[in-house]
Amino acid sequence: MTDETAGDGDEPPGPFPVPPLSFEDAEGHDISVRPLFAADDADVEALVEMYVDFDPSMRAQGIPPTGESRVRDWLETLVDGDDGYNVVAWDGDDAVGHATLVPDGDAGYELAIFVHQDYQGCGIGTRLIRALLGYGAENGVEDVWLTVERWNHAAVALYEKVGFETTNAESFELEMAMRLAEAQTESTG
Repeated sequence: MTDETAGDGDEPPGPFPVPPLSFEDAEGHDISVRPLFAADDADVEALVEMYVDFDPSMRAQGIPPTGESRVRDWLETLVDGDDGYNVVAWDGDDAVGHATLVPDGDAGYELAIFVHQDYQGCGIGTRLIRALLGYGAENGVEDVWLTVERWNHAAVALYEKVGFETTNAESFELEMAMRLAEAQTESTG
């Protein structure tokens, strides 16, 4: 995999890998990342299990929801639509991370990413977000934005590392954005 580069205002971000891809995380887990589709019932069920076991104290801005029925409803809106994009990180048959691009009308796509608490700090988040951006770029996504609580320094550092830039810092949340239109994608074989 090519070393990641971040946009500096003059250079587009990327190149981003297009899933599926595999890697060993910092803890030695063999992780694979692949797109998630509504028709993949077993994959959706594994993702529900991940979110049901997700530490509620690690929720951000009210997501992921708590409780199995709310998790199912939330995932249904993310996965059943034709306009969004989802990738999941797997350790064997266990979902350990999920990233999504949700269409937001003319404003582009909103990004959200979650890594199960047992797998945080192992490099999965970086690889997962880069794979999602590659998947989005390959499918014509041009603009991606997100909000992050300004105290979440690890998340802010991750977003900056992959090329997001702060666009609004006037509230307790930072708004960050990236233009993917010119981003390169890299084949993962």
